[in-house]
Amino acid sequence: MRNREKAPLPTLSSHRLRKDDSRCRKEKTVSGTKPASKTYSKRSLHGLVAHDLGLRIVGGELPSDTLLPNEADLSALLKVSRTALREAIKVLAAKGLLVSKPKVGTRVRSRAEWNMLDPDILAWHFEAAPYEDFVRGLFEMRQIIEPSGAAMAAQRRSKTELAAIRAAYEAMERAPSGSDAVVETDLRFHQAILNASDNQFMGSLGSLIETALLGSFRLSSASRPDAHVTSLPGHKAVLDAIERRDPEAARSAMRELLRGAKADVLAVLKLPQKKEPAAFYN
Repeated sequence: MRNREKAPLPTLSSHRLRKDDSRCRKEKTVSGTKPASKTYSKRSLHGLVAHDLGLRIVGGELPSDTLLPNEADLSALLKVSRTALREAIKVLAAKGLLVSKPKVGTRVRSRAEWNMLDPDILAWHFEAAPYEDFVRGLFEMRQIIEPSGAAMAAQRRSKTELAAIRAAYEAMERAPSGSDAVVETDLRFHQAILNASDNQFMGSLGSLIETALLGSFRLSSASRPDAHVTSLPGHKAVLDAIERRDPEAARSAMRELLRGAKADVLAVLKLPQKKEPAAFYN
């Protein structure tokens, strides 16, 4: 077994442990429900420790295979109780970020072992500045799911579901550029389409990847002040195709909408544009 160096960890900064820290505020999801895999409270001390360590792991400060200091040393470094640290490690282990073994210690697992659909892991990627493979992988996943969801919605949507999609689009039209309302209404639009697919798994995926969608929408809107306005025709094309029950037009319109969103995100992150896999257009 190769030797692993123990990672030096600076003390948690005081702003990370304040009870009025912004990360401790009760989270409100656009869908109105808390993600199912949320496994800790950001109001608790162990939750703040989990957030701090999780962000360091995802951000690369604690790379894969890093052996953490033992419990006594790490709790002293972070200036938290061993109980809080123990609970935080349990949270991160459940997410696939850490593994603890007797007489070996706690180490960081490889990225391949992480639960990439976990809302916290997704949020930490965006908070730590998303890397190129993450962004491209996220949009590949969206290209696999959302065009098919739009096509299914065109075939199966009810009048009520169509009204929900239209209401979300009209709310997007009214939202002031650069406001949180832009992101929230964009998310509502995409989730309403997945819900209208009349497939319980497709609908659940929308809630599961809500954090990823919010992150990508925020990056898209940050790319330029008029990103929200210029994306409206693409959203309208999807809505119109679903309204007239044209599945192939809905699929194509959603593909184009996602291509534009991806280009905006790559631009704001200063990443190169690359041709998308041909499989997305077959």
